[in-house]
This record gives sequence, structure tokens and C-alpha cells, in this order.
Amino acid sequence: MANVDSIAVAPDSDPTSRAEQATRPADRRAAGSRVRALVAVAPAVLTDGAVLAFALFTVIYHVAFLGDLRPSVTFRIWLVVCVVLAVVALLRARRRLADTRGVGADTPADSERAATVEPAGPQPAVDRRLLIGVLVAAAVAAVTAGAAGTGVDVSWWIPAVAGLLAAIGGILLVRRVWLSGMVSTQAVPAPTAVQSAYALAVSVLVAISSLFMARNTPDDVYYVGKSVWIAERDLIPLNDFLFSENVLPPMGSQPPIPSFEVFVGAFANVVGIHAGSALWFVLLPIMAVFAVLALWRLTHRWAPRRPMLAFTVAVVYLYLVAGDDAALGTFHLIRLHEGKGMFVSAVIPLMWLYLTEWFDSRSRRSLLLIVALSITAIGLTNTAAIILPMLVGAASFAMLLVGRWKAAIVAAVAALAYPIGSLVGSRLLLGGMTATGADDEFFDAASTYRRTLLFGVVGVISGLALWCGPLLARRRTPALLAAGATLAMSVLFMPGVLEVLSALSGISVVLWRVPWLLALPTLIGLLCTVRLPAPTPALRRAAAGGIAVLLVASFALFATPMWSSKSWVDVHDRPTWKLPQQRQAIAFWIKGLDRPEGMLLAPKTIMRTSLIVTSEVRVVLPRDFYLLEYDLKSQFSKDRLLLAGFADGATTPAPAELAPALDRLDVGTICVYNGNKYARDTAPQLGYQEFATRPAPGAMTCLRRVA
Repeated sequence: MANVDSIAVAPDSDPTSRAEQATRPADRRAAGSRVRALVAVAPAVLTDGAVLAFALFTVIYHVAFLGDLRPSVTFRIWLVVCVVLAVVALLRARRRLADTRGVGADTPADSERAATVEPAGPQPAVDRRLLIGVLVAAAVAAVTAGAAGTGVDVSWWIPAVAGLLAAIGGILLVRRVWLSGMVSTQAVPAPTAVQSAYALAVSVLVAISSLFMARNTPDDVYYVGKSVWIAERDLIPLNDFLFSENVLPPMGSQPPIPSFEVFVGAFANVVGIHAGSALWFVLLPIMAVFAVLALWRLTHRWAPRRPMLAFTVAVVYLYLVAGDDAALGTFHLIRLHEGKGMFVSAVIPLMWLYLTEWFDSRSRRSLLLIVALSITAIGLTNTAAIILPMLVGAASFAMLLVGRWKAAIVAAVAALAYPIGSLVGSRLLLGGMTATGADDEFFDAASTYRRTLLFGVVGVISGLALWCGPLLARRRTPALLAAGATLAMSVLFMPGVLEVLSALSGISVVLWRVPWLLALPTLIGLLCTVRLPAPTPALRRAAAGGIAVLLVASFALFATPMWSSKSWVDVHDRPTWKLPQQRQAIAFWIKGLDRPEGMLLAPKTIMRTSLIVTSEVRVVLPRDFYLLEYDLKSQFSKDRLLLAGFADGATTPAPAELAPALDRLDVGTICVYNGNKYARDTAPQLGYQEFATRPAPGAMTCLRRVA
């Protein structure tokens, strides 16, 4: 019995064991709460960290000009500084976590429920009349703008005037709601762990898909070619690097303010891999993650309800609406490797997000992120100096209308000081930006709408998103900023406005990009957040789902998807460079040949691809479009066009005409497809001897100059 009694009372006699057992569930709950909290803030931490990091590299790159540092040295300095700052930030975060331990992890969800409550009670009658007027004008503008590109004889004045009226009415309506105080300033909803996990999962899937889709663009010979040049030489070209060895005057894209191509080249040089692989296999998936998370963050902040549904529709829109060269879908995943692709896909939504946060909180953190993002923008593309003033001007004007003049001025200075200052300063110090030939192309308002927002059913949907956006966005700051963007875009779409901007600024070729100031994918997603009259919440959710399905079906039926050959995209079964595979193989084959000194003459597409493979093979004509910067009537241009046509088999000039051009350009190697019999027969008469052949597919013969 004694033994039995001792066994029975043993558990009660060990209070330490009982305490440990009691604390284990609490510890597990606390650990789970911390994990959920980390997942919830992960999109913000990743995107904000990326903005700060790339802004830091851009500043260091610009300062490096003073010390004439090589790109690899600049990259190593940046890497060390990033590690130090990351450690400092981590220590501060741990300290804050320790100070705030005990706060429930469910707070974000609670704040979201609180923030989505809208004030009860009817709106004033004048508001209802104004609302109806805005909706009617928006519908007229969207339908007529979408129909204008389908062959229907619609004067552009109709959608332009209707859109302007809708924009003016929308901003007046939003301003009246703001000033009336009918909407209380409640806490902005924080993303939940489930929402952030979904956004992270989508971003990873998008990143994976980026490895298998390839869109060859002629611009790559400049942007990717510059990264290759930097990686192979560890030197930044301040002059022309396509037609010469950093000798000829720079093209109109100079001065070299953008740092993105330098970053890619420096990264490849330090790591020791080809710049093409560094860009397309390493950096592109990372950039895809950041671009998708940027879209998620703005959509979550601006959506009054159902942000995950709106985000999903926005992502699907980018995948399904591509095709045309200027459609936003073509500047997202399949052109993220160009700085302007990241600008429109990541910088634009983040700038609207940071401006929203600044006008809501006026915190130093928000202002710092605006400054950093403006530096990141100019580091990606010179186009930022055109689009950012329009975007920030639209946001500042909207805030001025509600009396936030001080916040508007501070935001404008923070967002524009570095981009404009760096361009002006670099032009004074380094010159450049003097070419005019490439600026001859111009698209008026109607053409700009059709190129970017498209036409037909998709154009109507884009118009509804544009002109109804202020009515769909979350109230107060998001709605006000959306109204500012809509008003700015409506003014730009008025006939004659773009023509005046072109005349005043001296630029024409990039003015069709002005719709980039809109966060259009987010506005498209907001269409499925409209609150429809329904007796129960379940029916309202079903109606929202129905709108989302209708939008997706419209994109699938009436637009060209990203993976279509009509989008100039090839889908592969393995990760690939964003080049036609046969051209890439030929370029590598030519690189490996024992060639004599002098330039390479080959078909245009091969010469364009060659500079992406290596800068060591100098070619006669990198891209004929760039000859606009060197006067098409000059001997410089005439020789190159003559020889390129000969190598393509498009023309059959006489040997007496070819020989002087070959001598002036110092052509050492001629490579032509076997089907170009005239070139193969004529080259020996010009002093060239066959020395290499390549079998089909892409059968080619190369001849070298006989000494």
C-alpha cells in the first residue's frame, strides 16, 4: 500500500514539472504568433529593404564618378555597407520586439475589421446627383474610348471631354467627402499572415514562370549589352559602346545616370558569371518577386474590401493582357530585366503607396522611403524624370485641394529633388542628351490610349478602372490620390496637350508612356471590390466573385496573353536567356572562331545578338534604329546599312560599291546564312576566304579577310 500511495501522490509532489507542462502550450502559441507576425510584415520588409538597398547603390555609383572607381569596387563597397546596415536594423528590430513582447498577433486582423467599417446614414442629395453624373460620364468616356480603336467612327473629343468631366466630378466628390468629415480617420488595416502568405506564394510562382518565358526585344542590345560590356571590362562606358570602343560621342540616352545596368554588370563581374545569366537566371526572379509584392501592397492599401481578390485579378490582368508592344503586360514579367520595366511595375505602385502613407501619417519613415524610391526610380530609367513629376504633381494637387499644402510640398521636394538634380548635374558635368533623331516619333492622345490601355472590350474595362477608380478606392487618402491621378491622366488625354508637351520639352518618342503614372493593374483589381446591393454578405461576396470572373473571362477572350507568340514571347521547357535560341547559339559559335582583327559583318539579327553574348566581337550594325543618332545621310550610316543589307541578302550591291565600305569599317569577318548565295559568291571577290561553316539548323558560312 505504501508503494501505491507513493505512486499516486508523486505527480502532485513535483510542482516544477506541472509548471513546465502548463507553459508549453503558451510558448507554442507565442512562437506561432511571432511566426504569423513575421509572415504578415514580410512583403513590406522585403520591398522597403530592396528600395533602400538599390537607392544606396545608385548613390554610391554616382559618387563613384568623383573617385573614378571601377564598378566591381563600387559593388563591393555597397555590399559591405548593406551588410552593416542590415545588422543594425536587425538589432533594432529585436530590441523593439523585446519591448513589445506580449502584444497579440491578432492585432492586424482586428484593426482590419475596425477599419473596414463605413459610416452609416444617407449621403446628401447633392452627392448622389454628382455621383450619378460621374458614373454616366465615366461610362460614356470608357465606352467611346474603347470603341475608338475598333473601326467605329468616334471623335476622340467625345471620350476626352467625358473623361475630363468624370475626373473633375470625381475629385470634387472625393474632396467633399473629405472636408465633410463623414469618414473618420480609423486605423489602416494591416495585412494578415494569411494575406501576406498568399501574396508571397503568388510572387514566387510568378518568379518561377519568369525563367521559362522569353521575349526578345531590340532594346536589349543596348541595356543588356551595356551590362555585358561592364562585366567584361569592369569599366563604365561614358561614350558610345555599340558602334565603337567607348570612343564615339554618346547617344541620347546619356548621361549615364541609370545604375541598373551597372549593377548587373558589376554583380556579374564580382560573382564571375556571364552578365546574361546574372540578369536572367538570378536577378530577374528576384525582381519579379518585388514587383508582385509592390502590386500587392498598393492593392491592399487602396482596396476598401476583398484585397486578395483584387490582387488576384490585377495579377491575372498582367498575364492575360499583353500582345501590343506598349501594353502594360509587356512591361511586367517579360521585360522586367529592363530598368523601365521595373519602374512601371514596382516603382509606380510603391510611390503611390508611400505617398498614401505619408499623407496619412506624415512620418519620417514614409518620407525617407519616398526619397529612396525616387533615387531608385532614376537609377532604373531616365523616364523617371518625365513620369515622376506628373505622378507627384497629381498627388500633390489633390492634397492641396483639401488644404494639405505643407505635406504636398514636402512630398514633391522629396520625390523630385534627386532625380531632377542628378540629371541636371550630370548634364552639366558630362554633357549628353543632345541627340534629336530618335525623338521624331510621336503618338497623340487617342493613339496613346490605344497603345497602353488598349481598345475594344479591354479598352472599355481600362477606361472604367481609370475614371471610376476614385469611387472604388478606400476612402480619404487612397480615393483622393486616385482622383488626382485620374484628373491628371484625363487632362493629358485631351487633344493637343501631348503635342504641347512635346513642343515644350523637346521629347516625343516617350510621351506615350504617360499612362504609366497610373497604377492601372490596381485600379483594374478594384473593379471587383464595388459594393453591390444585396440582402446578405454572402450574396455580396458572390457578386464580387462574379465580377472577378467576368473580368478574367474578358481578358482571356479579348486580349493577347503574355505567353502567346503574338506577344513575341517564346515559352521554353527549361530556364533560358531571353533570346531566340538559334541566334544565341550562332553568336556563341562566332565568338569561339579564330577570327582576324576587325569588325564582324553578319545578318542584322545575329549582330544584334552578338553584343549581348560578348562585347569582344565588334559588329558593323548593332541596330539600325540607333543610326538616327548619327545622321542617316552620313557615310557612317550609309556604309553600315549597305553592308547589313548585303549580309541579310536583302540587297545585291556590286563589289565595287561594297569594297570601299568594307575598308572604311575595317571588316575582318563576314558570316552569312548559306541561303545567301550572292554574299557567299561575292565575298571571295572582295578578298575574303571561307574558314568556318556551321551545320543546320541555322547553317552559316564565315569568311575572313585575307592578309
